[in-house]
Amino acid sequence: MDSKKLLHKEQFLAPVTFAILVTSAITGLVIYIADQHTIWLQWTILTHLLTGIGLSPLMLLYLKVHFQRTIGFRRTSVLLSGLLSVAILIGFSASGWDLLLHGQRQNKQWVYQLHVICSSLFVAIVIAHIILHVVSLPKKRRNVMQLHFSSLSKLGLTSILCILGSFPVLIIALSLVYSHSTTPYSQEPAVRDYEYAYGEHRFRPSQTETSNGAFIDKRQIATSGRCLSCHEDITKQWLSSVHQQAASDPTYVTNITLLADKKGISATRYCEGCHAPVALLSGELSPGGDHGGIEGSIANIEGVSCMSCHGISSLPHLKGVASYEFTPAQDYLFANSDHPLLLRLHDLLVRVKPDQHKQDVGRPLLQDPKICAACHTQFMDKEMNGWGWIKMQDEYSAWLASPFSKQEGHNFSDSTVSRCQNCHMPLIASNDPSANDEGKVRSHHFPGANTFLLLLRGDHQQFEAVEDFLQSNKMRVSIEKPKRKDAIQTLHALDETLRDFEEAPFFYYLGEQANLNIVVSNRGVGHDFPGGTIDINEAWVDILVMDTQGDQVYRSGFINNDNHVDPNAYFYRSLPVDRSGNLVWKHDLFNMVGESFRRTIKAGASDVVDVNFTVPAWVKSPLTVTATLKYRKLNERYARWALKDQYIKIPVIDLAWDSLSIPIKHRKEVE
Repeated sequence: MDSKKLLHKEQFLAPVTFAILVTSAITGLVIYIADQHTIWLQWTILTHLLTGIGLSPLMLLYLKVHFQRTIGFRRTSVLLSGLLSVAILIGFSASGWDLLLHGQRQNKQWVYQLHVICSSLFVAIVIAHIILHVVSLPKKRRNVMQLHFSSLSKLGLTSILCILGSFPVLIIALSLVYSHSTTPYSQEPAVRDYEYAYGEHRFRPSQTETSNGAFIDKRQIATSGRCLSCHEDITKQWLSSVHQQAASDPTYVTNITLLADKKGISATRYCEGCHAPVALLSGELSPGGDHGGIEGSIANIEGVSCMSCHGISSLPHLKGVASYEFTPAQDYLFANSDHPLLLRLHDLLVRVKPDQHKQDVGRPLLQDPKICAACHTQFMDKEMNGWGWIKMQDEYSAWLASPFSKQEGHNFSDSTVSRCQNCHMPLIASNDPSANDEGKVRSHHFPGANTFLLLLRGDHQQFEAVEDFLQSNKMRVSIEKPKRKDAIQTLHALDETLRDFEEAPFFYYLGEQANLNIVVSNRGVGHDFPGGTIDINEAWVDILVMDTQGDQVYRSGFINNDNHVDPNAYFYRSLPVDRSGNLVWKHDLFNMVGESFRRTIKAGASDVVDVNFTVPAWVKSPLTVTATLKYRKLNERYARWALKDQYIKIPVIDLAWDSLSIPIKHRKEVE
């Protein structure tokens, strides 16, 4: 192609390419400088993406023609600046396409920084390239160059101005149309004639607050399904967690239905702030509404939804019972659209400009153990039990008093503070956009102590993970060797090597009363053991003593044929009672006024189980003593009542165990 045709082709491409380049540069600068999350800025982002997509092929085509036309020129500075601009163009194009396809990733922030730097350098070097080109031309060639630009301006000035002017007008028009076409969020309760049964506060007896001082539209909290589009790994983890099943748990359904039947649906606000925040915050918990235990309701499906935690902006206090303030996230464009294309644009905006998203759902409070206190701390007041204020579970205060918080004087050798998140949200490998520099995120499986829910839905993989978590050496059992007060006398000479032994020999005589101490230590649980709903959970020490022929000498903590634990076992639990002193065994805590029994082990502390039995005359030496700390999520009586037709035999997990072999001797007659 001759130079004249190349010139005409370049003159044809130059106005459009230049206009798109300038528009892309200006919108990019606006996006970089602006720090407000506005509708017009989001349309500006989409404009920048659109012009960026168009700019890549246009620049390639223009550069091809331009190099063909100027390949014979022999000006080093111009040539080098041109080649440098091409190299930088490749850098900002590649980074731009990476951002378009993958968005800004937490562990690849350098891609965004590279794009900003390369874009700025490209504009600067292109300007320098043009200046060098003009300055290096001979005077005669400058006149020709002036004619060239004159001709170019006549051909393309109108086109350039039209393109440059159309984008701002389009952004303003689209912003106005979008603002007037979206349905505003409701701040009214979902149920008409909402009942204020517990005073003027809309959420009482739950301790929940909202930043807007009103109810929350369901579209602002029941959004977990939307998180899947970007955070696939984390959402799948959450789907397998007990948090997701907090409202659909059949035992919860039984209890919340009982509460609604006995005290009315308004009373369910006490539980729903933690188990079904969607129902509470949207104003469903009033006559005519659905509580979270209603199958198929949004609150039932969502349970503790993504925004239930990520929407917490502050904690009014640390007394629990859903003591959090909820602040909805600011929307990106098309957040509530049902159209697949518009939803893809929404996700694209979140990925390429996640600043507001991270600010809304990645608050520093999420890394603070205090956030767990909102729901894992509980009290009951007179308005619920008709009696008075009583303290219930409090994992946060137990953690504060533990060696793990470093708030107390007694410490382990490790000086690092271990938070709730370290155990229940360990770092795991993930390809999530929020992954840290090591490619890890906080696990949203939330491993804990609930086993039956996982088996009910057949999630054996998660069950095995929870079983491993429970058996990870957090609890320890050790059987102390019996210490004898008497000594063996003999006339035989003793071997001097016996003096090296620091422990005296231990044994029992036939017919002797044996006394053993079994030490159960809480070395790894960050709060009291057991934690949570210890009135319906079961933790106990199973003790078995057998002789060498396998004959049973002593047993405590066995499970009988009806699947009930030996009532005389050594339990770690609480026994709540009502005002008549009757056991509150159905977990109907609104009837609870106190406890007749409570035994737990504080973090870092130990408990001693005293075991006494008589060594029968028929045993064959040695005796083998085995002590096992066992755990079952629900006691049998409650499980059968609460699970009803969904009842399954809940597995017993061995948390820790120890064994000791004790020689048996014949006591010689005294002559």
